[in-house]
Amino acid sequence: MEDEIKLMKEIKIETVLQVYDTVDELPRDVQDLMLKAVESRRNAYAPYSKFNVGAALLLDNGVIVSGSNQENASYPSGLCAERTAIYYAGANYPETALLKMAISATSQNKPTLSPIPPCGACRQAIAEYEVKQNKPIEIYFMGETGKVAMSKSLENLLPFIFDKSAL
Repeated sequence: MEDEIKLMKEIKIETVLQVYDTVDELPRDVQDLMLKAVESRRNAYAPYSKFNVGAALLLDNGVIVSGSNQENASYPSGLCAERTAIYYAGANYPETALLKMAISATSQNKPTLSPIPPCGACRQAIAEYEVKQNKPIEIYFMGETGKVAMSKSLENLLPFIFDKSAL
């Protein structure tokens, strides 16, 4: 039993975020990107969750692609804003790198004043593109108003990512 305990190792995982007090503190290009995410959030179709999310992506060719969550009465058939945007970018700009993503979320039931990060499924989808392009994607996320969190890469939000190297 003692030998087994000696073989055990502990791994510490740390996530580092930069937090801005308001959108106004963001670099100008990111402010514009976040405003696109907020605009896209208004186009969300969320009659079931009452949780509207918008995402905007800045591509390395200067194009901004946006998406909003789209729900369906058959719950698994809906799609989050982040995946809507990233899959559109992948389908229409397959050789173009994704530089930055801005995400804004709000609830129709209560104020969302804290930064709302991408869900697990979206993190996995974003990870696929980060690995594909071998370049980090900066991710900025916020609630309806208030603080904005920034991660320099998706890998920072999803350590031990599952990617093609495991297949």
